[in-house]
Amino acid sequence: MLRVGRGAALSHETAAELHGLIDKPIGQIHVTVPAGRRPARQKIRGVIVHRSRCLVPEWQPPWLLPRTTVEDTVLDLIAVARTFDDAYGWIARAVGRRLTSPQSLSKALNARPRIRWRAWIAGALEDAADGVHSPLERNYVHGVERAHGLPEARRQARRRHADGTRYLDNLYREYDLCVEVDGVTAHPAEGRWRDIHRDNANLAQGTVTLRYGWPDVTENRCRTAAEVAAVLRRGGWKGTQHSCGSTCRAARE
Repeated sequence: MLRVGRGAALSHETAAELHGLIDKPIGQIHVTVPAGRRPARQKIRGVIVHRSRCLVPEWQPPWLLPRTTVEDTVLDLIAVARTFDDAYGWIARAVGRRLTSPQSLSKALNARPRIRWRAWIAGALEDAADGVHSPLERNYVHGVERAHGLPEARRQARRRHADGTRYLDNLYREYDLCVEVDGVTAHPAEGRWRDIHRDNANLAQGTVTLRYGWPDVTENRCRTAAEVAAVLRRGGWKGTQHSCGSTCRAARE
């Protein structure tokens, strides 16, 4: 920080580590300086220097290094993400860990005149506010449920079981159906029995649980929509599923 000069702040993955957005230390240090600044031209080993026109370091006591805010850190990471799913992962993680809120992220987004995927990010923040807490869940909501005209589930629905309160990804309460989407990161192998116990508790209360992974809500999303629609109909749904496009197989499943 001394090397790059005044006005700099730790940012990107380094700020994410300090804020608790990531758990493991990273190999390189990320520092952002105001756009008009020109730090030493020679490279500093292990340090990546960024420039920003919107840099406002978060206030820190004198004994702590300045860093970007949680909101600006998330937006910085979105700007360098490889895919929109990766970008949404930062939103989901920040909101899921209660480090910020969709409203605070929206305010920070409005302060940035230029950013990648602006319209998508704005929509993603609305999803996050509605309880969509991971890229996998967002793919289910948009690629399976909405694209095929299925009824809207309640996100992160709270349900009390004998062993405590549980939050269900997608609960179609009226039709006694719960849809859980499981990613390797969000649902590691050691949580398998916990998921089984939760599914059993749901069934004891009369609710069927369907579980899907990445392939089910991406390349196989039409087949998944057909399966969910079939169970919804058994629960009393009178609606009609839609085709998501010319190659959609949902109506034929």
